[in-house]
Amino acid sequence: MRMFEVAPRTSRLKTPDGLQLAVETRGAAGGPVLLFAHGFGQTRGAWSGSATALAADGCQCVSFDSRGHGESDRVPGGSYHIEQFAADLAIVAAAQPEAPILVGASMGGLLGLVVAGEQRPAPFRAMVLVDITPRWETAGVERILAFMQAHPDGFSDYTHAAEAIAEYLPQRRERKTEDQLRPLLRAGGDGRLRWHWDPALLAGVVSDSERYQPRLMAAAAKVDVPVLLLSGGRSDVVSRATVEEFLQLVPHARHVELPAATHMLAGDANDAFTREIATFVRDLDRQDARAGIAAG
Repeated sequence: MRMFEVAPRTSRLKTPDGLQLAVETRGAAGGPVLLFAHGFGQTRGAWSGSATALAADGCQCVSFDSRGHGESDRVPGGSYHIEQFAADLAIVAAAQPEAPILVGASMGGLLGLVVAGEQRPAPFRAMVLVDITPRWETAGVERILAFMQAHPDGFSDYTHAAEAIAEYLPQRRERKTEDQLRPLLRAGGDGRLRWHWDPALLAGVVSDSERYQPRLMAAAAKVDVPVLLLSGGRSDVVSRATVEEFLQLVPHARHVELPAATHMLAGDANDAFTREIATFVRDLDRQDARAGIAAG
């Protein structure tokens, strides 16, 4: 197998309202473009394992920090809403050399549904939704938010943060190291370490999230690009009921469950997760090749 360059290249992309988004690209030009959109409270670093492996396999992998997260700018005054995030995703997609295949986890997947369902033509060649459906299980989301709100004063050191994450994710065998935690935390003037995301996000996007469900369902029903839904067998955010409802809305979608994974698929079952994406990309390429032959 030919190995491709996987070292990340960082850049900044300016939004129409003047914010700068941190973007990371791996892999050589010319291969299928994968655009990774992270979940709420995460950063582009959540994709590093899969993006590196897929870039080595010939894909061009692009990930970015959503506004208010990681190294991207925060909104002055802390006023966040879904239209901003959806517009940012569309801008990053439009900046690619070709229509990308979106890989969206949780919030990233929901934004992908909004963009793909409401824009014509859709800016994505295809979509991979990572453990998210237009209607979700409230208890699972509340558990995530409880963790995000649990340490308003931050952590005394990296060991303290690693202990908190280990308690939240008991299925993970290894605790995060200081090197792994450093991109996720930022030191305040008081010396305490706090999460990389803007606390104002909790009062903005989260408080209004469930009222967007009818819009998300309507958008999903209009999605006309190939879709793969990957869900975790141990997820408390996506359930059989929400998956079945989604497959009724998007009957051409394919669903694969990773039995050992929770909502955090890319972290819980990264090898299996990455293999499913690679298979999906190869299938798309074969379908496009057949379509090209038939058209010729």
